[in-house]
Amino acid sequence: MKRLKLYLLLLLAPFFPSCEKYMEVELNNQISIDEVFDKRSTTEAYLAQVYGFLPDEGYPLGNEGSGIPRSDEATFSWPNLDYTPMNNGTYGTDYWAYQVWADYYKGIAQATIFMNNVHRCTELSTEQKDIMHAEARFIRAYMYSLLLRRYGPVFIWGDQDPDQAIKPETIDRHSLDQNVEFILSEWEKAIAVLPLEIESPQWKGRITKGAAMAAKSRLTLYMARPLFNGCELYRGMKNMYGDFLFPQSEDPVKWDVAAKAAKDVIDLNLYALYEDTEENDQFRRYIKSYMGVMFKNWNSEVIWGRWSSAWDWQVRSAPPRVVKEGYGGFCPSLKLVDTYPMAESGRYPVTSYEANGNPIIDPKSGYQETGFTSPYKHPLDTFVTINAHNSCVGRDARFYASVLANGMYWINTFKGQKLVTFYDGGTSSYQSSGDVVKVGYLWRRMNNPENNIEENRWGEFCFPTYRLAEIYLNYAEACNEKTSRDEAEALRYINKVRNRVGLNNLEVAYPEVKGNKLLLRELILKERMVELAFEGHRFHDIRTWMIAPKEFNGPYYTRNVLSKTYEGSWTRTDQIFNYEMVFENKHYFQPIHDNQRKEMVNMTQNYGW
Repeated sequence: MKRLKLYLLLLLAPFFPSCEKYMEVELNNQISIDEVFDKRSTTEAYLAQVYGFLPDEGYPLGNEGSGIPRSDEATFSWPNLDYTPMNNGTYGTDYWAYQVWADYYKGIAQATIFMNNVHRCTELSTEQKDIMHAEARFIRAYMYSLLLRRYGPVFIWGDQDPDQAIKPETIDRHSLDQNVEFILSEWEKAIAVLPLEIESPQWKGRITKGAAMAAKSRLTLYMARPLFNGCELYRGMKNMYGDFLFPQSEDPVKWDVAAKAAKDVIDLNLYALYEDTEENDQFRRYIKSYMGVMFKNWNSEVIWGRWSSAWDWQVRSAPPRVVKEGYGGFCPSLKLVDTYPMAESGRYPVTSYEANGNPIIDPKSGYQETGFTSPYKHPLDTFVTINAHNSCVGRDARFYASVLANGMYWINTFKGQKLVTFYDGGTSSYQSSGDVVKVGYLWRRMNNPENNIEENRWGEFCFPTYRLAEIYLNYAEACNEKTSRDEAEALRYINKVRNRVGLNNLEVAYPEVKGNKLLLRELILKERMVELAFEGHRFHDIRTWMIAPKEFNGPYYTRNVLSKTYEGSWTRTDQIFNYEMVFENKHYFQPIHDNQRKEMVNMTQNYGW
């Protein structure tokens, strides 16, 4: 929403006293509700305020983006930031970070006020008012969906303006079914009105029909997965009204619903996987096709996106002491690096890990964990040869678009050729404190090589909240799981994602996947991990599949950046981080904070808290 200016206007209605702390908006202008909705300019500004409550899901230190460092796809270097207590399991019901309840309900309240008043504006056409009303309706339901994803079912306010007379002791959460029914019905109403496309470039980022349909695809997929679909952990939990908060049994038909929601987006025929058409070398074309998803703004693949701060991403994924301003620290986890397929075989090289963290390697993949290849020319950064560790040779095109590994060179030569090495004595050497790379890799995907960041030219990029590759993978997963399993469709759509970057079909890489539902499920999750890396999906994928105790527990393994030599820095170690990742069953949902439960004393707390 770069060009849709954000305003905080005014508090237009009194809210019930005990909850007003999270249901109010900062007063900047004292004007009446009649004055606001009398003119086009103030009506549009009010809608911009409603948009302003949407979180920046592309910022990995923010509320929604925090799922990146809280998952097993990233190992950020800084040990004392907000995500650390979440990762090591030491947070409680009084922990303040990532508590979005208050802010999101403010957004919900403001969207409702807008919806209930926008049609009073006489300076807008009926069609314009209908579309703006639908935008606010979508945003309101979207805020509910984010609350639902984080806390489980919440209290649904509906279409009422906030009511001063409501008694907070009567407030409790509505059931999951009520939450989902409300959200989906709101989105269906919005879909019926919203435009298919936003033609004016200055308004890119506004809600479209496809954006609302993509939101429906993601939500229905989550609802079909075990966490929301009859899991034993939450059976029997009731609210104060006596309603079960969660389904008491699994409903396999939810996978059919998820499959249809994804296919509906596909059948719009409005979107296409972005593919580079300028690069002559085939493998470089595969790399640039994946890079273009981020760097070709509002490209054919983006269903809904927003401008994201290039500086925030790039300065934290640039190597300290190599470039003029580089904080380092945004690091892919060793597990994510291990997951990228091999380009020739198409197989994911590491199948699992031994107790000491050593990888169990698929011998059919072609992967090598030891040794070096020299001279080796990076397939994208071809201006110099390197002494490459064999683990970095022959990988998927997305690996080279995403990972800046120990021993590679900085991604451009604006300030000359700059070798990047992460070890004690390297060019971006290990330090016990301050800005440092602790994993042996940096995340380069959001760092455009065309930007000369050493001259403060950070550029900009459009972060894709929803893109077609996600929808393809949503559809593949749902087809694999639905009541009338459709393996052919599942393979067809995962192969579209793989083929875009030059990988062979999954059934060619894994002939054993034919007729094997469990293996295909596992491979779809691996494909999601690499294709959607650092886009905020992994944390929720693992939670909703309820495999977090397996994936989100144990030491942080890295390359040995404590080594005095480059060669020695390629061994694996768990000695860099002084704490382990801890995930217990109660961590599937975030606790409702003490502040909310002091106000709404009968609000049902989540399991384990």
